[in-house]
Amino acid sequence: MADDKVDSLLKEGRVYRPSQETVASTYIQDYETAYRESIQNPEAFWGQAAKELDWFTPWNKVLEWNYPWAKWFVGGTCNMAYNCLDRHVKTWRRHKVAVIWVGEKGEERIFTYAELYRQVCRCANALKSLGLRKGDRVTIYLPKIPEQMVAMLACARLGLIHSVVYSGFSAPALESRIQDAESRLVITADVGYDRGKAIHLKPVVDQAVAHCRTVEHVVVVRREQPGVTLSAPKEIDWEDWLRDQPVACEAEPLDSETPLYILYTSGTTGKPKGVVHVHGGYMVGTYLTTKYVFNLKEDDLYFCVADPGWVTGHSYIVYGPLLNGATILTAEGKPDYPNPGRWWDIIAKYGVTVFYTTPTAIRLLMRYGEDWPKKYDLTSLRVLGSVGEPINPEAWEWFHRVTGGKKPIMDTWWQTETGMILVTPLPSVPLKPGSATRPFLGVEADVVDREGKSLPANAGGFAVVKKPWPAMMRTIYKDPDRYQVYWNTIPNCYTAGDVCRKDKDGYFWFMGRADDVIKVAGNRIGTAEVESALVSHPAVAEAAVIGKPHPTVGESIKAFVILKQGHQESPELIQSLKNHVLTELGKIGVPAEIDIVPSLPKTRSGKIMRRVLKAKELGQDAGDISTLED
Repeated sequence: MADDKVDSLLKEGRVYRPSQETVASTYIQDYETAYRESIQNPEAFWGQAAKELDWFTPWNKVLEWNYPWAKWFVGGTCNMAYNCLDRHVKTWRRHKVAVIWVGEKGEERIFTYAELYRQVCRCANALKSLGLRKGDRVTIYLPKIPEQMVAMLACARLGLIHSVVYSGFSAPALESRIQDAESRLVITADVGYDRGKAIHLKPVVDQAVAHCRTVEHVVVVRREQPGVTLSAPKEIDWEDWLRDQPVACEAEPLDSETPLYILYTSGTTGKPKGVVHVHGGYMVGTYLTTKYVFNLKEDDLYFCVADPGWVTGHSYIVYGPLLNGATILTAEGKPDYPNPGRWWDIIAKYGVTVFYTTPTAIRLLMRYGEDWPKKYDLTSLRVLGSVGEPINPEAWEWFHRVTGGKKPIMDTWWQTETGMILVTPLPSVPLKPGSATRPFLGVEADVVDREGKSLPANAGGFAVVKKPWPAMMRTIYKDPDRYQVYWNTIPNCYTAGDVCRKDKDGYFWFMGRADDVIKVAGNRIGTAEVESALVSHPAVAEAAVIGKPHPTVGESIKAFVILKQGHQESPELIQSLKNHVLTELGKIGVPAEIDIVPSLPKTRSGKIMRRVLKAKELGQDAGDISTLED
């Protein structure tokens, strides 16, 4: 339908070419040839990648595709935790640092691969001691502490299915996730820390499990002294639980399609969806994307700011980097607490080489200006990354500039459901600020209309993937019909729910969620372009736009804007913002209304919740808001 076309207003012409030194150091120096070959025979491509990992028994078929159901590495047996730990512990890497953890108060804990292996084996034996068996579900409700990783890997070792729930969720949100998964065990902590305050988690768990009949035990990591009182035998102290357990535990050989985890992702309405990922394909997809996208080398120090409560933390803090034998840095707390130099200080102190963050965090740090990053020596950085939502060109330029102006930025596009990065630059390709660039090797992505027909250059449409990829979700837990919607909305395509355009060079420019498209006087406009134009104004730190019903033009644009420090709201500023958007996008993109606000509703992973703004503006029900930060 012509009505599905999305108009692209943003014009961005800057191109940054990689240095010869960067290209020479990459695994993939000639993207065009490598991509063409990977798409001509994706099964051979992914099969070759899988051979870089350890399998207990080899697969007899790389892909079994019965639309819309996929099985990868059919007949093969493997184990995610074995590949993250055992295969490194058998080499010189046993003494290599696996994880550096920095607490909000500046505490530090360091684990070599050998020590992480021992802790995971202890935890796996402790899980066995409670009678947990392959296929049982374990809910992990922990702050960003090393025990979170240990528990995930211990579950994977035994073929238990972990369900990590972000520790900021309320009791009803936690309860619904425990009940859906029918978890037998909950692992939590007494407190997490946020901006200097102790966030009490145990009372939240108490309230949630009161209505969860399947929960037999609650294990508690006690961080505070004196420790919170536990009621035996149901409640167990983590240290006591692990103390006398053996430091060896064989990893279970698991069929490649054995579920690894359920991760609940919020729907716009109704209950959250339990996305299911499995050992084999997810292992191969996260391994290879981590290696190629971040050009990960043996001596890198990799810092991803996500929380393992989100898919980025699963794929690109825990599993992808450990599969590669990397050294991971992870830090509890916010980027601007106790001051806006926190992350820059960590990068300088530890010599971080790869830094993976979000557009929301970048824009937050932009508000404090360039003096903060200038205080620190950031020369160790080699590769930068962005994830979560489209990064507007202004934030891209700022991030590039304050980190030295030479580091490639990997602007990655993917989802909880996809498990791995799907559209991304590689460090060897030319970059365009604001573009996620091209599909990853072996991934056949496109921009299409409602019928699934490819659109010409710069025509906005729907982002889709046309062929299966290894790390794709296998189903929605207990709800296979909901899974099939992803593949049946547009014929023969996985539909991501995002609107996008491809330019003449085949670069992807994501324009926002399809649900957020605004229809103004017959033009369909993606929210990301208007927001990007607003953020490129020198006074603006962040922006969100929505469409409001309008009697004559269908919808009008309303913008919500956060100002940078040192700027004040005034009629002159509002007019200046409108004039700026007029220059950047033309008359059709100019907001009819602009509200200056102190904050925006965001998920705890940093995505702006435009539907919440719209519901509030129109006096409607906002649906499931359990993922909101505030």
